[in-house]
Amino acid sequence: MIKRISVLGSTGSIGRQVLDVIRQNPDRFKVVALTCGKNTALMAEQIEEFHPRLVVTSAKRDAEALAVRFPGSGIAFFSGEDGLERAATCDAEIVLNALVGIAGLAPTYAAVTTGHDVALANKETLVAGGAVIMKEVRKNGVRLLPIDSEHNAIYQCLAGNQRKDLRRIILTASGGPFRGYTREELVHVTAADALRHPNWKMGMKTTIDSATMMNKGFEVIEASWLFDVPIEKIQVVIHPQSIVHSAVEFQDRAILAQMGTPDMRIPISVALGDTERIPNQSEPLDFFGKGRILTFEEPDPENFPCLALALYAAKRGGTYPAVLNAANEVLVAEFLAGRIGFLDIPDLIDTALKAHIVSDASTLNDVFKADAWARRFIWNTLQKGRKI
Repeated sequence: MIKRISVLGSTGSIGRQVLDVIRQNPDRFKVVALTCGKNTALMAEQIEEFHPRLVVTSAKRDAEALAVRFPGSGIAFFSGEDGLERAATCDAEIVLNALVGIAGLAPTYAAVTTGHDVALANKETLVAGGAVIMKEVRKNGVRLLPIDSEHNAIYQCLAGNQRKDLRRIILTASGGPFRGYTREELVHVTAADALRHPNWKMGMKTTIDSATMMNKGFEVIEASWLFDVPIEKIQVVIHPQSIVHSAVEFQDRAILAQMGTPDMRIPISVALGDTERIPNQSEPLDFFGKGRILTFEEPDPENFPCLALALYAAKRGGTYPAVLNAANEVLVAEFLAGRIGFLDIPDLIDTALKAHIVSDASTLNDVFKADAWARRFIWNTLQKGRKI
């Protein structure tokens, strides 16, 4: 049976790799919806190749321009948040969320509440709105299929095992481009430096989050929600080679780890295939490659405080994770624009968390209010600093 797939964020890094997996398996998958931000040139190419029934862009004028370009195609063109909701609730068996940032939360909610399984590559969905989303997942009997390589590895390691036997999750991290740097050295790094990840090809925002280690903090929160495990049972381990994508230790002290080359097409294939292993064109792992040594280290909380900030927000709960995420989102954009330094990211997130008065986060409205507060707080703080 051919599975119908709706791809949210099809022109981004993950979205393009999703379509690569689908391209290689036309007898298994059919694209029914595609969404993009501003990259309408690439979207036009994807429309020509995959023939979706629904296409969504951020701006209305872009949707209208694409409609003119594809007359008589039978494609429905929409834009904005309404369009994303349509793509998330269309006639698809799996909604694949590869959006970046808080923009991914509402479409995930829409998909889950209308009974759709979601293949999730959008960390912010569970970081900011984990309580809301998981409540609806249980209520509607749907599944969240993880696409992040770490969570997908955990998903694979848990398959066929009793969840009650889990002792701890071992979440691996590459350490990013600045592994081993001192705080003094980090003062001078640029966005161009931070975007040179040693192992993975990712979008700009995720790559910066990897450099600050916030990405790993987000993944701890995400793992806690996905696998119903307390934060205390999740251990972060630096593994520079990115061969072990994560592991699970059971009560008998046995550890199962998932290994492979650093290629996102592997976890994408697992998520889309579910119980079926889908062939793809990833490079095989060469155990005997030159210098093939696997090493493991403890994280450096002093010079990379974003991980500790994420754990603090997770343990405090409520609206703290939403504030953490929103502040980080604004600050990463500012860093990429060259308006703040690398270490300003954790410093200002810490300032926002200390200023925030925590409240309940049991509804989407609660989450979005906290998100808006954090963005205003960071912008006001930045503006005050620039006037001095």
